[in-house]
Amino acid sequence: MNIAVLAALTLGLAPFFPEPHIWEKLKMLAAGTLTRPIDIFDLLLHAAPWLVVIAKLVRMALARG
Repeated sequence: MNIAVLAALTLGLAPFFPEPHIWEKLKMLAAGTLTRPIDIFDLLLHAAPWLVVIAKLVRMALARG
């Protein structure tokens, strides 16, 4: 779990300035301007660590339950 959180905080938020790519791509998705394949790939690349962390948290919650 520690490695997944570290990946989400580094790769998931890189580059940190002027704004994280994941935030920029999510804004493009909401605005309907996420059309270029490189932008879609970039969204998937930066979202993957976050999805892994969410999946691990769900799995841990279900195992407790």
